[in-house]
Amino acid sequence: MPYKIAIASGKGGTGKTTVSVNLFHFLTNYKSKNVKLVDCDVEEPNDAIFFSDIEIQSQKTINQLIPQIDNDKCTYCKKCVEYCEFNSIVVIPSAKFAEINGSLCHSCGACIVACEYGAIEEFPQPIGTVTYRKTENNNELIEGKLKIGSTMQTMLIKELKKNVSDNADIILYDAPPGTSCPVVETISDVDYIILVTEPTPFGLHDLSLMVELLKDIDKPFGVIINKAGLGDNKVYEYLKKENIEILGEIPFDKNYASKYALGNLTDNISDEIADKYKKIVDSII
Repeated sequence: MPYKIAIASGKGGTGKTTVSVNLFHFLTNYKSKNVKLVDCDVEEPNDAIFFSDIEIQSQKTINQLIPQIDNDKCTYCKKCVEYCEFNSIVVIPSAKFAEINGSLCHSCGACIVACEYGAIEEFPQPIGTVTYRKTENNNELIEGKLKIGSTMQTMLIKELKKNVSDNADIILYDAPPGTSCPVVETISDVDYIILVTEPTPFGLHDLSLMVELLKDIDKPFGVIINKAGLGDNKVYEYLKKENIEILGEIPFDKNYASKYALGNLTDNISDEIADKYKKIVDSII
């Protein structure tokens, strides 16, 4: 079984994708030739833009089964409304109106169980895609991308993870930012979590939220401080107080930031930053 690592952060903009792509690069070059990177930030997947030589192997559509009500069979008893936990069904008997709001439906099937008249059937509706790519060293990058307008991030991430085979030594999951359901789904079955933060008041606030989440679900984790040298020392004080391991510090570097903006994240990395990532890789594997 592969060793599964999630890279997460309490907020966006801390450098989670930067760390994910670089860990993929350094793990591939210094630890294992069989590493997969899975982009679970399905609302804004952008890991792929940092690879100059990458080839799409295949793509599949992920569907959600959305129930629909047949008004010819419906008796407007409203039992389906009572069963629905997501308030996605509207039934107005006096107007002989019954409808399911697909954007609120979670495809749990409760309404079908509730209906005694066979008036509800499920139909597939696309919520996003899973794309398989090969990098220049023949490793795999798998990306989930949510359909515009869909609210089913968690469902797509669950299906994305189901579509990642276990024929790898290491699987990296680039998680969505924040601490909500999509993040919990991403990290639910991993072996270790790397939290990326920055030494700023916002970084500390959202890091503390993420730490509390990981304590609740009892997952092992460590912290990488990105953009080190900016802000203040309160993140360091918090980590010391909570006895949380610092896996490494990536210094703030304008040249490094400009390479990120150009999509050249792993090209001509300075010796200082490369050494930082090599030490991080050694500490987690």
